[in-house]
Amino acid sequence: MIREIKVQDLDTEKFINEKVKEIKDTVGEGMAINALSGGVDSSTVTMLGHRALGDKLRTVFIENGLMRQGEPEEVVAFFRDLGVKVEVIDAKDVFFAELKGVTDPEEKREAIRDAFYKKVFGKIVKESNAKFLLQGTILTDVDETVAGIKRQHNVFEQLGIDPEKTFGYRILEPMIQLRKDGVRMVGKALGLPSALFDRIPFPGPALAARVIGEATTERIEMARKATAVVEKWLKNSGAFQYMGILHEDRVTGMRDGKRDFGQQIEVRCWDSVDARTATPTRLSFDLLEKLAAEIISEVPGIVSVTYNIATKPPSTIEAV
Repeated sequence: MIREIKVQDLDTEKFINEKVKEIKDTVGEGMAINALSGGVDSSTVTMLGHRALGDKLRTVFIENGLMRQGEPEEVVAFFRDLGVKVEVIDAKDVFFAELKGVTDPEEKREAIRDAFYKKVFGKIVKESNAKFLLQGTILTDVDETVAGIKRQHNVFEQLGIDPEKTFGYRILEPMIQLRKDGVRMVGKALGLPSALFDRIPFPGPALAARVIGEATTERIEMARKATAVVEKWLKNSGAFQYMGILHEDRVTGMRDGKRDFGQQIEVRCWDSVDARTATPTRLSFDLLEKLAAEIISEVPGIVSVTYNIATKPPSTIEAV
């Protein structure tokens, strides 16, 4: 049972000092690695790890081909300004090979997990002799996995998986007692700029969580373009999270007076505090019309744009 630290009980300075000591004591004279995605959780754990280990922590950005537009360059630049060197590792072919033909949401998450931990990270760890992976798992990831709502790719021990036996290294999860609002507080206290700790959450499986059905390079690119449009229009909405979801079924549309048998993007925008529950943001219809028009204009093959109005639960924030 993981003891939750709620925001009203969170003393960020005490938390940081305790976790820095835990990481130092555990890693000792060895090396650790962490994977930075640029999301709130991974950015916060990166700064926590570097405070504890300095040059004994190797930080890598895995280019899996599933990230948002310009993400690798932006993340590397952010952390370079914070004094943290980030290596970019191109693993696109590995991830798309694992995802080939996979359509089931759970199988898709497993494919991404196996590509990440066994093939990509397994190789990096072997080459570097590191025995520890520092990771930004939070309590909501564990809750959703254990409850059977959604198997998060970064949850192991609660499913009876021993990472050391399975992958050959231990996984350290210093933020596992926190939820998203607590992580933001810790990130701010560690000196992250608001552009990082106030970023909207982004899922571990990245854009593969926003493509219903097979996540091919072409379909991921459609989701990437739709995401760029959604984030452009909703960045000032004050919402907790927002995204575009590419649906699998084709829908009948019209273009230039002829039938255009295309695809559909579902826009989701959420008000939430900690991601456990969420309600759709009440966006103006005028804004939704402009957003939809730009998606149809900028994303080839899209003929329909919808807006999700179901709450969480029964919906979830991400679609896959």
